[in-house]
Amino acid sequence: MTSTQSRYHDVYASWKSDPVRFWEEAAREIDWIKPADKVFDAEAGAYGRWFVGAECNTCHNALDRHVAGRGDQAAIIYDSPVTGTKRTLTYAELRDEVATLAALLQDLGVEKGDRVILYMPMIPEAAVGMLACARIGAVHSVVFGGFAPKELATRIEDAQPKLILSASCGIEGARVIPYKPLLDEAITLSTAKPEACLIFQRPQLAASLVEGRDRDWSEAVAGVRAAGRQAECVPVAATDPLYVLYTSGTTGKPKGVVRDNGGHMVALKWTMRHFFGVEPGEVFWAASDVGWVVGHSYIVYAPLFHGATAILYEGKPIGTPDAGAYWRVIAEHGVVTMFTAPTAFRAIRKEDPNATLLKGHDLSRFRALFLAGERADPDTIKWAESVLNVPVIDHWWQTETGWPVAGNPIGLGALPVKYGSPTVPMPGYVLDVLDENGKPVPPDTMGSIVIKLPLPPGCLPTLWNADQRFREAYLSVFPGYYTTSDAGYLDQDGYVWVMGRTDDIINVAGHRLSTGGMEEVLASHPAVAECAVIGVKDALKGEVPCGFVVLKSGVNRPPAEVETELVGLVREKIGPVAAFKLAITVGRLPKTRSGKILRGTMKKIADGDSWTMPATIDDPMILSEIGEALRGRGLAG
Repeated sequence: MTSTQSRYHDVYASWKSDPVRFWEEAAREIDWIKPADKVFDAEAGAYGRWFVGAECNTCHNALDRHVAGRGDQAAIIYDSPVTGTKRTLTYAELRDEVATLAALLQDLGVEKGDRVILYMPMIPEAAVGMLACARIGAVHSVVFGGFAPKELATRIEDAQPKLILSASCGIEGARVIPYKPLLDEAITLSTAKPEACLIFQRPQLAASLVEGRDRDWSEAVAGVRAAGRQAECVPVAATDPLYVLYTSGTTGKPKGVVRDNGGHMVALKWTMRHFFGVEPGEVFWAASDVGWVVGHSYIVYAPLFHGATAILYEGKPIGTPDAGAYWRVIAEHGVVTMFTAPTAFRAIRKEDPNATLLKGHDLSRFRALFLAGERADPDTIKWAESVLNVPVIDHWWQTETGWPVAGNPIGLGALPVKYGSPTVPMPGYVLDVLDENGKPVPPDTMGSIVIKLPLPPGCLPTLWNADQRFREAYLSVFPGYYTTSDAGYLDQDGYVWVMGRTDDIINVAGHRLSTGGMEEVLASHPAVAECAVIGVKDALKGEVPCGFVVLKSGVNRPPAEVETELVGLVREKIGPVAAFKLAITVGRLPKTRSGKILRGTMKKIADGDSWTMPATIDDPMILSEIGEALRGRGLAG
């Protein structure tokens, strides 16, 4: 299947024929202090390193280079329905704020290579803090604001930050979450202690400061500003770390994904025009959080590298104030392209299935919606297409890769859509599907999705202080490949189908079945807003699937009636081999704050295994509800 309008195949072929030249040309979009001695050095690192010998500065490329021509253009628009606050920072204003904070960080002893942890809500100061670290060559590590003290402590232990940037509180919907007591407890638990903490006091809740360690952010910045001091950009090696981001749900010793400076800039800058189809000066909105990789890549960095305007949104898809929140932001700020998680649109659809709240909002400038973070079921994509009347693009990537592995590149001309597939690999990535013995499987055959080495610029070169662990976790399972831990298949046209994590493939009486495929069937039912399928231990078949469904608002039918229809639907679409006999209606599904459904924890509860409360969970009470629903069906131990 090909498209006569898309340049994708030509561009992908040009990359494949000469990868070094491809990325060398892409690197011309970046300002370098010193060009690379080698665009790619195959002998460096675990699988090679990009732009070896080059010197650069990420903050310069995000801000300083744009001030001359775009100084008065909005760099970041802060929109906070939870506080009723809006603020626009131009490129010139943002550069000055960043340079001033960077000077303060230097006053506090932060030098090139030092680590700084940010434990922040979605406020402009979070982005300012990240960019200030980049400006002086410090390595930032953002930990999602509100993370439990124990989890924050493990990250402090691993990163050993010289300084922590935080705020007095975060706001989750209508709840004010005090951050300072959590931070204080984490520092107490950690053997590694920061030399100082800089605390931004929010009007919603003031925090008490620890004498000798804590400083008031605004007062300290005001002092530096009054002295007229600003930090200049510090040259760093392209291969030096820009940040460390700990993967969510980590137990035991945390897994810190390292991102370097040079390759990160090259890859992200390339994606803005060629993948997302966004031009400099346009407004791009990634509805995520700076605590996640999406917030790093597509709120703070990529739009600014590209000279675009980024939206920094402190709110939810529903409840702040209603399911029309996204439409207001798109219309009010002239967003051309949005990127969010499928779960956000499932929530909107559940609350407002006919999109009545869309009426009255001018979305004439809006061109495309991108979905990623978990599998985008076809039903959600079709619903979004029907109400928005723009392309809805499913794409797939990971914290480790930092930018899309596969997708439909509208910047190169969109390819035909296959619902349920994130389309095709991007330049930089060769995807294969392997069986348990590491052998390639035929098209349309389920297996482990892997990426042929070397990984392209922008992907992780290693884990923080854990090179051997990096090799063992990602490179040793299938030699010559990076293991994604995702399962799926490639079809005859080269489209990739990501059906779930490899541990979401269940073995029913010897048949390997995808829970994602079953979820796709359940989601197609007109009464279902969202769903999750897990494998539950079974003495006879090894595992059997169990489906959890949340019904749409306004559905007045008896849940048992819908559940019976769902069992029949899976039997009809997938067949008796699925052994799908249990659908359970619940009020909501347990999710991380980034919107991923906690299937692994649900499975442990269903199997009666021991489990711990995930650090990233959005609402711990939901797991109790899931346990009650399972016990009502004779499960959960």
